[in-house]
Amino acid sequence: MRVILAEDSTLLREGLVRLLAEEGHEVVAAVGDGRALVEATAAHRPDVIVTDVRMPPGRGDEGLVAALEIRRRWPEIGVLVLSQYVEKRYATELITDDAGRVGYLLKDRVAQVGEFLDALERVADGGAAFDPEVVRRLLARTTHVDPLARLTARERDVLEKMAQGHTNAGIAARLYVSQSAVEKHVNAIFDKLEIVADAGFSRRVLAVLRYLGS
Repeated sequence: MRVILAEDSTLLREGLVRLLAEEGHEVVAAVGDGRALVEATAAHRPDVIVTDVRMPPGRGDEGLVAALEIRRRWPEIGVLVLSQYVEKRYATELITDDAGRVGYLLKDRVAQVGEFLDALERVADGGAAFDPEVVRRLLARTTHVDPLARLTARERDVLEKMAQGHTNAGIAARLYVSQSAVEKHVNAIFDKLEIVADAGFSRRVLAVLRYLGS
C-alpha cells in the first residue's frame, strides 16, 4: 500500500512512518501541513492519505479541508482522518459519504496498532472505518428522534456498527452472531425507519442519516 502521512507532530509522524514501513507499506511522502498534503497527493497519487485535522498555519481544520479537497479531486484515493477531538460537522459529512474509502479515528486509537492498521486496510480496500467513540458522540444528540424508539437494543447495535462502516460480515463478527441474523436485523431497521428500496439511493446511508438526525 502506498501512503502519504500529514501530521505536524514530528514525533508522531516519524513513528507512523516507521510503523507502516515495518508492516510492508510504502510511505511515499510525510508532510506537516495541509497545502503540502494536497501537493504531495497530486505528485504521488497514493492509495491512502492519513491526515491530522488541525495543522499549520492556523492549527484549525486545515488537514480536514485538505482531505475533503482530495476526495473531490481524486475520489479513488482513500482518506483516513486522525483527530484529537470529534469535529461533529465534518465527521457527519464523512460518515454519510456513500463513496467509501474514508475513515475517521481519534488519535488515541492509533495507540491500538492492530485497530489502526485494520482501519487503514479497510479504507484502502474501498470500505469505511469510523471510531466507535466518534459514532457514540454523534448519536448522543439523536435520542429524541422518534423512529429510533422502535428499534430493539440489538438493532441499535447493528445500526451503530453500520455507522462505523462495517459490512454485514464485519458486524456479525463483532456482535458474535451469524451473518444471516445481521441481514434480518438490517432489513428490520429499514422497515422500522420506513426506508424503501430505491435504485438511486443507498439504504444503509439513509439509515445512518436518520440515525444521526440529519
